[in-house]
Amino acid sequence: MSKFYEKVAYRDVEEDIKSQKSVDKWIFGLLLIVIGFVPLIVMASIVEVQSPLITNVSALTGGTKGDLFTHYKGLAVLVITLLASIMFMAKILFMNGEIRKTKLNYAIGAFAAAIVLSTIFSPNISIALHGQYNRTDGAISWLCYLALFFIAMNIDYPKKAIQYIVYATIPFVLINFVIITLNFYGKDLLQKGWAKKFFTAFLPEGASLGEGSVLLGTLNHGNYMSGMFAVIVIMFLAKSILDKKIFNKIISFVIAIIAVFVVFMSLSTSGFLTIVAMMIFILWIALKNEKRVIAFIQIVAFCAISVAGIHILAGENSKVWDETFGFFVSSNPYKEEAAVLNKNLFDLDKAYASDNTFELPEIAPSGVGAGSGRVYIWTYIMDLVKERPILGYGLDTLIYNFPHYNKDARANLETEAVIVDKPHNMYIGVLYGTGIIGFIAFLVLLAFTMFNSLKIILSGKNSLVVLAVAVIAFLFQAIFNDTLPGVTATMMVILGMSSIQIDINKFNLT
Repeated sequence: MSKFYEKVAYRDVEEDIKSQKSVDKWIFGLLLIVIGFVPLIVMASIVEVQSPLITNVSALTGGTKGDLFTHYKGLAVLVITLLASIMFMAKILFMNGEIRKTKLNYAIGAFAAAIVLSTIFSPNISIALHGQYNRTDGAISWLCYLALFFIAMNIDYPKKAIQYIVYATIPFVLINFVIITLNFYGKDLLQKGWAKKFFTAFLPEGASLGEGSVLLGTLNHGNYMSGMFAVIVIMFLAKSILDKKIFNKIISFVIAIIAVFVVFMSLSTSGFLTIVAMMIFILWIALKNEKRVIAFIQIVAFCAISVAGIHILAGENSKVWDETFGFFVSSNPYKEEAAVLNKNLFDLDKAYASDNTFELPEIAPSGVGAGSGRVYIWTYIMDLVKERPILGYGLDTLIYNFPHYNKDARANLETEAVIVDKPHNMYIGVLYGTGIIGFIAFLVLLAFTMFNSLKIILSGKNSLVVLAVAVIAFLFQAIFNDTLPGVTATMMVILGMSSIQIDINKFNLT
């Protein structure tokens, strides 16, 4: 009789293992959708906004608002997170699955708790819960990011998983390259009737896109395009160096080149700076590579093509230089010298009446502050943090709490009429939104992730290097950029995959 029970128990264990593998396979498929498909979603939606302020400023008033980029991305992330969570819980509860024991679990739990508490005690609860109508980056999205991170670090992956993960981003690269190239050369996709109908398919009857709407890419703004594609550039360049098969090496190199052109056409410095900073890791990977001569030739070729690309694109739009090498070199060889007006004929500093002179008060000259005005924004956000240091204001609520119309806004943001709606820094955004408690938990989570990523990169050879460099690149560009469902959900999945010491024998680049 005892042998019978032993056989049944053995069969149960085998069945559990088989079921666990099947569930992990399905969850992995959902994670690939987050990585490759969610960033591509562009679909117009109508949202009813209830503003917490009474004002006549259009950016701050409530009413019916339109969104093209984040509503359906956020909805897709929510649905996928729920499906993945149900599968994961079934695996744990009914298939004898296990949760990996790591200190990261405490950091994730603490950060999730801080998000919930900051939302409950936020001055703008509904905004903190859902986020701004055109960003969808509130508590719900952030809890989804954390859930995806947690699930990603607690499943087993198939062989060649790195291939699937990296190649899942190729449609995103190619589609955005076409869109941004059309935009860059003045043939915006939204000028096409079929494209406008496609993107507005879910709008109610009578609603339409506003006049002058343009489509830079499938992400909201050039800042996000620049930062995200810098991550992709580094990921594919590293993969190209590590690939052993010539065909795979060429494909990865070509995608890296296409992605870097997207960075240049995004007209934002953050991506360029990220690529420059990450080259030290790329050089290290090349140095550790068995075929280091070929690896260094690839890097030289990449740099040469990139410089040539900047030259060609800057000839079309001089701002390409300003947002790349212009960060280090003040003069722009592609910009024609502007004609200097005769100051004596247009002296607006003084007004004369009869024999008396009337001196106008000095007005701050229009200009852009350090970091394209970011330092100005960060300074005032830190003042806000001092007023609610423990739990913050709630995520994605900055537009309703930032002190607009400051006297020094003109000198830092070009005009005092600019409405600041985001912090332009992931870390400051988390500090503002969740307070010191959430910020510390978030930093602990990132510290673990960065430590493991650096450890993987220093090894220089195993296939997880591809994900590790993407993680470091993301954390670097986040100094200059915000979070959004189309970017952060993707990267939190990758962070989760590379945050623990996964058995590298399960992965195969070739």
